[in-house]
Amino acid sequence: MSNFQLGLIIAGGVVLAAIVAFNAWSAHRNAPKRAKPPEPDGAAEPALRQEPAFDAGGAPVEDADVPGAGTDPSFDGHTVDLRDAMQLPVPPSERRGGLDPLIDAIAPLVAEQIVSGDAALAALPPTRRAGSKAFAIEGFNESTQQWETPVAGQRYSHFQAGVQLANRVGALNEIEFSEFVVKAQGFADAINAAADFPDMLHEVARARELDQFAGDHDAQLAFVLRARHAAWSPGYVQQNAVRLGFTPGAIPGRLVLPASGPGLPPVLTLAYDTQFALSDDPEQSAIRDITLSLDVAQVHRSEQPFARLREVAAALGEAMDGALCDQNGTPLPAMTMDPIAADLELLYDKLDSRELSAGSLLARRLFS
Repeated sequence: MSNFQLGLIIAGGVVLAAIVAFNAWSAHRNAPKRAKPPEPDGAAEPALRQEPAFDAGGAPVEDADVPGAGTDPSFDGHTVDLRDAMQLPVPPSERRGGLDPLIDAIAPLVAEQIVSGDAALAALPPTRRAGSKAFAIEGFNESTQQWETPVAGQRYSHFQAGVQLANRVGALNEIEFSEFVVKAQGFADAINAAADFPDMLHEVARARELDQFAGDHDAQLAFVLRARHAAWSPGYVQQNAVRLGFTPGAIPGRLVLPASGPGLPPVLTLAYDTQFALSDDPEQSAIRDITLSLDVAQVHRSEQPFARLREVAAALGEAMDGALCDQNGTPLPAMTMDPIAADLELLYDKLDSRELSAGSLLARRLFS
């Protein structure tokens, strides 16, 4: 074998090795980023091992070690310290249920005598809806002097039936109002009560006006965080989100940032394709984008939800090498986010003026 042939063989081997190495490097570079294995208990600070919490006592929160938290230039001047955000004032507690003439058509039901809670429960309609609208019957508790859903063992002097005027499905219509009348009248007959129903045309007109207001002041925001280079595995997304206070939701591929108080809707939602979460090998799933969403009317203004969304987006974008975009994939610089924040403040003011403040029980019912 000549030196020339030997040189060709060696050169070919070098080229082949280079190709194999390049392919291996490309595969590694393009593989979904995976969650880092947890550190041994002895190597981690106690505060870092603690689950994210939102209690009023200000439990330690892992924010200082989030890579790049609040450093994205697109969010300069509009960052919120996550520790401070988690200690925001808790909205005042509201009792569940409760008919309100602001968003309900209400019919008084006057009983001939005191009615027991057991008898009232037995007479309730089997469903709590009239068409697509919520329907409820409340009794005035003789002992507590409060309106409530009938409870066994209690006594009630009179009742009221109500149907919601509007929700995100639309306004109460004549057919739904008629169904409400039939159900309420059936209950009244069962407990020997006289029903006094409001005028249908008046209530339907109120429903349309309320629905128009709700439609003009409903805001559901969604932003996409898109991977700039390597994709993400579900575990990697969850690991970074948990560091910012998110917790797994009831639906696979969904994480939520809890509100300050118990029983309230989440402040923010982070979601990705459910199929990735249900994959046989989730760590091989390649997530290219995740969605951060905010249902404005469901979250109390004091939670500063939009400011927290921007802070979370900046922190995740820095940690995961992602770019914030709209739902069409167009990058969103700070100049496009500032007007949204200003518009939201005006929206909050208009909801407040209508006694439908964002995050209130009435607002959560109307915008549902």
